[in-house]
Amino acid sequence: SSIGLSFHSLSLTSYFFLPLSFPLRLLAALFAGVYGDVQRVKILFNKKDSALIQMADMNQAQLAMSHLNGQKMYSKIIRVTMSKHQTVQLPRDGLDDQGLTKDFTNSPLHRFKKPGSKNFQNIFPPSATLHLSNIPQDITEEDLRVLFSNSGGTVKAFKFFQDHKMALIQMTTIEEAIQCLIDLHNYNMGNNHHLKVSFSKSTI
Repeated sequence: SSIGLSFHSLSLTSYFFLPLSFPLRLLAALFAGVYGDVQRVKILFNKKDSALIQMADMNQAQLAMSHLNGQKMYSKIIRVTMSKHQTVQLPRDGLDDQGLTKDFTNSPLHRFKKPGSKNFQNIFPPSATLHLSNIPQDITEEDLRVLFSNSGGTVKAFKFFQDHKMALIQMTTIEEAIQCLIDLHNYNMGNNHHLKVSFSKSTI
């Protein structure tokens, strides 16, 4: 059982067994939330369990492939390989591709647009512990535990940093943490505070 994805600019091919109703923005969140800036995503018309994912550059594509290939998602193994396609083509004007292609060039999920951004120093393989940032002051530990539990996982441990703007949250499995990151990265916590979620190398 595998999931297929594609990266370039690079394109990756990801083999995936995607649920038919799987929103492309969630697929973009997994890659753009952590390993680079996703430019475009395309689910293959004749192979709906596979997708092409175009990253901003080759380094980001390599990072995504090395860290995500072989990980588990929706009880299936994700397979990520380099694609023979350099770019993901958008549908021609007036052509309905049933929503299988999406352009994320101007997505708010992008973390790596600034050269030398400190986000480049915080790229880690998937782990059961997630790093949370941009947490509003009035949000409590219980609020965050409930939010992450509602994504279908079990919270094992939680720790606020001293200023309460950042925290670590540990899920039971890496698969649960991947699901939480997909669901909750860029989640609007109110007053335009969008939660930032990434994998952590730390444990609690």
